[in-house]
Amino acid sequence: MSGYKFDLFISYSREGSVQKWLLNHFHEKLKECLADQYAPPLTVYVDRTMPRGVHWPENLRSALRHSKIMLQLLTPPYFTSPWCMAELRSMRAREEMLGLAGPEISQGLIYPILYSDSENFPEEEMYRAWVDFKEYAHPDPPYQQTVDFVNFHKRVNELAADLVQLVRQVPDWRPDWPLVEPPEPLLLPRPPLPRFVA
Repeated sequence: MSGYKFDLFISYSREGSVQKWLLNHFHEKLKECLADQYAPPLTVYVDRTMPRGVHWPENLRSALRHSKIMLQLLTPPYFTSPWCMAELRSMRAREEMLGLAGPEISQGLIYPILYSDSENFPEEEMYRAWVDFKEYAHPDPPYQQTVDFVNFHKRVNELAADLVQLVRQVPDWRPDWPLVEPPEPLLLPRPPLPRFVA
């Protein structure tokens, strides 16, 4: 496979409440707002939507290599996850190859979104400006019935407009994008078999 397949790749840690927030609110709202901003809407990769039966570590690596922009959902566990760090280092290596996110061209290919904390992030992570979503970090479904969810929609719509502009500026895809390998994957636990009562 050559060329870009996804416009946006969402990188996040599965620890804490950010995964619930992503799946309950952010992913669908982002796709909805992107469709309002541009046609055809930008494509978004989230690992939870990969097809059944695929080799998930390879699917993840391939999706990152073929994505234009990486959205980071920043939480303290993000920086202790070997997989998140491999994704981050891969995209940083691409930026370095292209001369982005540096003294000549400050814009990069990593778009950080602050979900929680920031006081306990590594020092080097403080130098890239993030979009602050901490006040909208409510992971549970009832949040959608609150007045504040209207403000969340407005904020995601602003984010979508910014991402549309950014994606238009991304350099052409190259087959030699660097890819930092994560450690050997941990096997996901099998779902429990249903119990039948006699």
